[in-house]
Amino acid sequence: MTEETPGFEEKPDVPSGATPDDAEPKAATPSSEEAAAPAGDTNETDSNRTTALTAQLDQVRTALSERTGDLQRLQAEYQNYRRRVERDRVTVKEIAVAGLLSELLPVLDDVGRAREHGELVGGFKSVAESLETVVAKLGLQQFGKEGEPFDPTIHEALMHSYAPDVTETTCVAILQPGYRIGERTIRPARVAVAEPQPGATPAAAKDEKADDEESGGGEEV
Repeated sequence: MTEETPGFEEKPDVPSGATPDDAEPKAATPSSEEAAAPAGDTNETDSNRTTALTAQLDQVRTALSERTGDLQRLQAEYQNYRRRVERDRVTVKEIAVAGLLSELLPVLDDVGRAREHGELVGGFKSVAESLETVVAKLGLQQFGKEGEPFDPTIHEALMHSYAPDVTETTCVAILQPGYRIGERTIRPARVAVAEPQPGATPAAAKDEKADDEESGGGEEV
């Protein structure tokens, strides 16, 4: 029977060559460089992801801008196409109507001559008035009046004379009225024109000269 020595406790066996500190396990403490490495990698990854997203966003914006420009050009081309079609449609209609009404001008001339001679009576009068109403609805307008200045763009002079009472080339007789549709002239007005006599003083100038003489004669020297 052995006696235990008071104040001594049994200690685990320590291998030879090992210090007492090695006998107790210690938690591995990372160095400062090892601790900083994961944070740096994370920041770099976030930066790369941000750069990639920014590049993708720029690509999307560029593509959107290009598609918007294409859409705007397409819309402008479509509007121009619609305007051209509408303009061509109106032009074709005017040409067709003008061609039809040109064939009716001799009939309208006969109606006008019959009216001047008092022969537009009875059923013929009703038919003539109906015809004039229809062509007016189609846009046909008559022009040409006595006393208006001669305009070679809308008048055709068939007779020429001199007159002392005109101050410019004037239509003194309408031989055939002119017709137009809107701004399109179907037939110019055929007229007789008169010009001032060569060397003659126009009536307006004579009146002005007479007024000057009267006002001057009343003054005392």
